[in-house]
Amino acid sequence: MLRILIIAGMMLLSPSLLAANQTRYISDDVYIYLHGGPGTQFRILGSIEAGQPVTYLDEAQGDYSKIIDHKGREGWIQTKMLSKSTGLRVQLPAIQAELEQTKAQLEAALNSSDNNAAELSQVKAQLSAAKKALESASSERDNAKATLANIQKNERFEMWKQGGFIAAGGLLLGMILVYLPKPQRKPKNRW
Repeated sequence: MLRILIIAGMMLLSPSLLAANQTRYISDDVYIYLHGGPGTQFRILGSIEAGQPVTYLDEAQGDYSKIIDHKGREGWIQTKMLSKSTGLRVQLPAIQAELEQTKAQLEAALNSSDNNAAELSQVKAQLSAAKKALESASSERDNAKATLANIQKNERFEMWKQGGFIAAGGLLLGMILVYLPKPQRKPKNRW
């Protein structure tokens, strides 16, 4: 029953069901100017507040669309300011009313104790199983972290060890090269 209420609420809130075929809305974040033609160089006929419904006349030029506003004025506005869904100003009261109605239905559903007791025990069982799964996953995660830390520690030790061998080999080679006899040069004053 609760699922049916949720689905019905989602269908009521669907923007496609709230908008008429050719009705559009001014976006919520601004008020815009209604121009006499498709551009800012045309005379301003007035302004339209955010969220107001307008009628789209299926005529567009460049970035502008022709509309009739809520006061019956015909003019042009920027196309990006039109929206097929209602604005927050209109949606909010409708959503609040639906929320209150849903709350009342939810309280009525919660008061029927026959269904609630069975659902509650089922939810408790699911919660218990979820807690066990969480504990198991946490334990596995901790073990994996410890193994990773150990691998990183061993890698660092191997790196230091190899570096030490390279440094010792370089030192030994340097000492051997110092004690090797230097090649003798031939004197240059010979003919």
